[in-house]
Amino acid sequence: MEKGVVRYGIVGVGMMGREHMVNLAHLRTDGAVVTCVADPHPPSLDLAVELARSLDSPLLAVFSDHHQLLDSRLCDVVVVSSPNMTHFEILMDIINHQKPHHVLVEKPLCTSVEDCKKVVNAANQRPDIVVQVGLEYRYIPSVAKLIGIVKSGMLGQVKMVAIREHRFPFLVKVNNWNRFNVNTGGTLVEKCCHFFDLMMLFAAANPVRVMASGSIDVNHKDEIYDGKVPDIIDNAFVIVEFDNGSRGMLDLCMFAEGSKNEQEISVVGDIGKGEAFVPESIIRVGLRAEGRTGVKTEKAEDERIKYDGLHHGSSYLEHMHLLSMLKGERLGAPAVRLTDGLLSVAIGVAAQLSIEKGRFIAIQEVLQE
Repeated sequence: MEKGVVRYGIVGVGMMGREHMVNLAHLRTDGAVVTCVADPHPPSLDLAVELARSLDSPLLAVFSDHHQLLDSRLCDVVVVSSPNMTHFEILMDIINHQKPHHVLVEKPLCTSVEDCKKVVNAANQRPDIVVQVGLEYRYIPSVAKLIGIVKSGMLGQVKMVAIREHRFPFLVKVNNWNRFNVNTGGTLVEKCCHFFDLMMLFAAANPVRVMASGSIDVNHKDEIYDGKVPDIIDNAFVIVEFDNGSRGMLDLCMFAEGSKNEQEISVVGDIGKGEAFVPESIIRVGLRAEGRTGVKTEKAEDERIKYDGLHHGSSYLEHMHLLSMLKGERLGAPAVRLTDGLLSVAIGVAAQLSIEKGRFIAIQEVLQE
C-alpha cells in the first residue's frame, strides 16, 4: 500500500457492490480509493462506471472476471459483494493468489458450512491477509449502543434475546438468483445470519441446538423462473439454545411492510432489559428493581457517520473501522472474524434443516458436514 492510501477492488457491482462504492467514496479523505471492479454482468459494470463518474472517483479499471482483477495488482483490498453461491470460489481464489489481498466479504460467508470451513482453514494459512465478514448490523447505532450496554454488565447475566424482523419481501436481483435456496443457502442463511451473529454477541456464548418452523406463505408464489417456482421461505420462528443456558428467538416476517420498525431487539438479563429499534434508532433500558416507571428511552446517534446508505450508517462504520485497521491505526483482529461468519451460517443451516426435518438440530450435526 502507498502510505496513507488503501486501494479497493469490488467483485460484484450489483446493488450492494455499488453501495460499497458510495461508502468508500465518503472515506476518500481517509485514504480509501476504489480502483477497479469486476462483474460478469455488463449492465452492472455500466452502472458502476456511471456511479464512479457521479462520485468524481478516479477512473475505474473494469473487468468481467475476478481473476483479471486479482492479476491486475491494482488493489490492496477486495470487497466481495457477488451473489452468495459465488462467494466460496472467489474467496478461495483471493486467499490462494500470489499477491496478498485483504478481504471484506458480504454475508453470508458461504452458503454451506462445509465451504465456510474450507475458507477458514485456507485463510488461517495466510497470516499476511485480513479477512472480515460483512455482518454490519453490529454497527447500526441503536444496535451498537445496546451491545455496549450488555457488555457493561448493566443488565446482568443475559438469559433471553428476542429479535423481530418484520419487513418487505426480497428485492429483485440480477437473474433472480435470490429466489432459490440453492443459490442463497436459504432465507435463514441469506437474510438471518445477521441476527444469529447478534444473538451470539448478546449471549456471549456459542450455539448448541436450533429449532425452527417456517414456510413460504405469501411472497413469490406466482413467480416462475426457467419453469421453477421460488422455494425461499418468507416467514419463520427460530429458537437457538446457547452453551451458557441462554436462549435466542427470531421472529421473521417478509410480508410486513406495515411496520413502524423493521427490526426490534430485546435483551433480558437477570437485572434488567434493553431494547433497540431500527430504523427509529432508539433504545430503551429498564432495571427490574425500578419497574416500568424507571424505563429510560434514548436516541441512538453516531456523529462519525457521513453516509447512512441502505443500512443506517452501519456499512460506513464497517468500512471506517476496517480501513483504520489496515492503515495500522487500530490493532487487533478483524471486528467480525471468519469464525463468526461460520457460526452465523451454521445456525441458519441448522434452522433450515429443522424446518425440513421437524426437530431440534444440534449445531454439531451441521458443523460435521
